[in-house]
Formats: sequence, structure tokens, C-alpha cells
Amino acid sequence: MIRLRGLLLACAAAAAVGFISVLPFSAAAQGRPPGEGAGMQRRQLEQRFRERVGAVVQRRLGLDANQMSRLQTSNRQFEERRIDLLVRERETRRELRRELLAGERANQTRVGQLLDETMRFHRQRLDLAESEQRELAKFLTPVQRAKYFGLQNEIRQRAQELGKRGVRPGQKRRRAAGQNAPPGL
Repeated sequence: MIRLRGLLLACAAAAAVGFISVLPFSAAAQGRPPGEGAGMQRRQLEQRFRERVGAVVQRRLGLDANQMSRLQTSNRQFEERRIDLLVRERETRRELRRELLAGERANQTRVGQLLDETMRFHRQRLDLAESEQRELAKFLTPVQRAKYFGLQNEIRQRAQELGKRGVRPGQKRRRAAGQNAPPGL
């Protein structure tokens, strides 16, 4: 229960500042709706946490109410695009992993295509970050943007650390069976 609560807090923190897509364990990033068992209490907890994180972001960046409102709107806009990109990238990586696990039977042509797609995702992620920075430049000062960029990285790192500590379903079985995916996938 404690691990689940920490996970929910991390998701809420990331969502509050627009980074839910970086969380590999989030239902939204995996293209599925959140579990019904979480219910009203979870939504309330997430909402309270979002409000707290929003207050921290507003204080750290020195945002006025108008800037904060625009930041939230911008985050929602870019978050949809980030989630879409993450879902497509995750499926490509899964398919690449399946091909590589096939060993000698791997389809060389398909592996090449999947690698090309992976590179396109890197470019799209960079393009998205540049678009976001152009949008933020419309209402944040360069110093605020730099602080926000640092805050984004801090939240991503914390989310990744939490994701690494948690074991996703099926992960133990694959390790026990010696069926680890190739590094980097």
C-alpha cells in the first residue's frame, strides 16, 4: 500500500507539471484507462497533490496567476502530444524487442524499419520540446523557463527512479526465466 501511494504521488506530481508521459508505469502512458479500484479517494489525493505541486511551481518560478494559468493550459496541450508519442514509441520498442528475441529468425528488414522509427521518435521528441519552449517563451521570462526546465528534469529523474524501484507485472518471471530483453529496449 505504501508503494502504491508513493506511485500515485509521483504520478500526481508529474501530471501537475505536465510530465505524466515520462512515467513508464502510468496507465495514461500505456494507453489504458486508470483502474476502477482506485476510485474517488485516488482522484482526490491526486487533485490535492496537483494543487500542492502547482503552488511549488508557481513559487519557485515566481509566476503570477496569469502565467500559471497559461502554463497549465500549455502543459495540457503538450501532454496530449507527449503521451501519443510515448505510446507509439513504446509499441515500436516492444515490436523491436520481439524481433530481437526471435534470434536468427528475426526479420532483418523489419528490424531496420523499427530502428528508423525509433530515430524518428527521437527527432519528434526534440521537435516537441522546441515547440514547447517557443510556447513558454510567450509568457515566461528566460530565467523562468530555465528554472522550469530544471524542474522538469528533476521530476523526470525522480519518476524514473520510482519506476526502476517498482517491479511491473511479469518482470520477475522474465528475469527468472533468463529472457531479458537486449540492453536499451
